[in-house]
Amino acid sequence: MIGDSEFDRDTAVTRRAPGVYDIDLAAGWTIINAVNGGYLLAVLGRALADTLPHPDPFTISAHYLTASQPGPAVIRTDTVRTGRTLSTGQASLFQYDERGEEIERICVLASYGDLAGLPDDVRTTATPPVIPPMEQCFGPKDGPAPVEGSSAITDRLMLKLDPSTLGWALGAPSGKGEMRSWFGLADGRDADPLSLLLAVDALPPTAFEIGLKGWVPTVELTVHVRHRPAPGPLRVAITTRNLAGGFLEEDAEVWDSADRLVAQSRQLARVRLG
Repeated sequence: MIGDSEFDRDTAVTRRAPGVYDIDLAAGWTIINAVNGGYLLAVLGRALADTLPHPDPFTISAHYLTASQPGPAVIRTDTVRTGRTLSTGQASLFQYDERGEEIERICVLASYGDLAGLPDDVRTTATPPVIPPMEQCFGPKDGPAPVEGSSAITDRLMLKLDPSTLGWALGAPSGKGEMRSWFGLADGRDADPLSLLLAVDALPPTAFEIGLKGWVPTVELTVHVRHRPAPGPLRVAITTRNLAGGFLEEDAEVWDSADRLVAQSRQLARVRLG
């Protein structure tokens, strides 16, 4: 059931036939003119949730083939395997060029289960990121006015970035490849497993703190969803340890208000050097 949240409305898919879904990709989730990769992953995740017998993404891996644009798209899903605790499916999103020919934008392979059915034991050495209180952090509206149309997605999000990862905004990047932020949806909707797919790809790129400029397109992104998040803002920490050959990795952790690690991800992204 789709709620009244902007995220829910803009990720809603319409089943045309078994395994075939239509959607109008919303312009409000763009960076420059390209649709954000986390939003796209949530769209495909919603289609797979309708296709598979289990409700929640446990792991989802996406390859971004071409940049998606706002407007009509079609998603095709296939069930690969179903089991008692996990089911696996694949999905691709297509758009049309000026000749009316299909272009595949993104393809994913995912395993779904029921997060509510997992045991509650936790044995971990992971610790939540240390981020200053929200009132001591900074969001997009706290800086200079952005170029019109450059990042519509920031109006959809509640982002409050750790000042220690904002050197790039002041012309003095730290070189550490770290980004940390409080995260939520601007309309106050609480997080769920699908919005976690957005959260891992919604912060400014760590490349900014390395000293690079320009956006960093995702090549591949894998997300592991570990828990259904508790109500309240999330904390997202992203790190990059290695940039080589024009590519870097971003490792993300998402923590909820109950201090639980609710999602992890790794993505490979391309950077433009020089």
